[in-house]
Amino acid sequence: VQLVESGGGLVQPGGSLRLSCTASGFAFSTYRMSWYRQAPGKERELVATITSAGGSTVYANSVKGRFTNPRDNAKNTVYLQMNSLKPEDTAVYYCKRPIYNDWGQGTQVTVSS
Repeated sequence: VQLVESGGGLVQPGGSLRLSCTASGFAFSTYRMSWYRQAPGKERELVATITSAGGSTVYANSVKGRFTNPRDNAKNTVYLQMNSLKPEDTAVYYCKRPIYNDWGQGTQVTVSS
């Protein structure tokens, strides 16, 4: 199993970023996928989980209305579209299958002016 996150970077408050997570080594289209994030000195936080077919997503209250979480099963890729970014969104973002412990390397998102 391999999960490769990308798309992070430095963005000003109010800006947008789109993260990507490309998966391999398992039947991607049959699994729910989640995004997590971990800020320095804080516990890892579940950000969003999307169903296997992409019909439904559950979001953390902290990102609801600002983030969306589409997936493209033909590309084995799940995305995290982040809009109206805030400094408190600064963290390393990871994708993974719920329950399984197969973490990628993560991608750093920094929101700062």
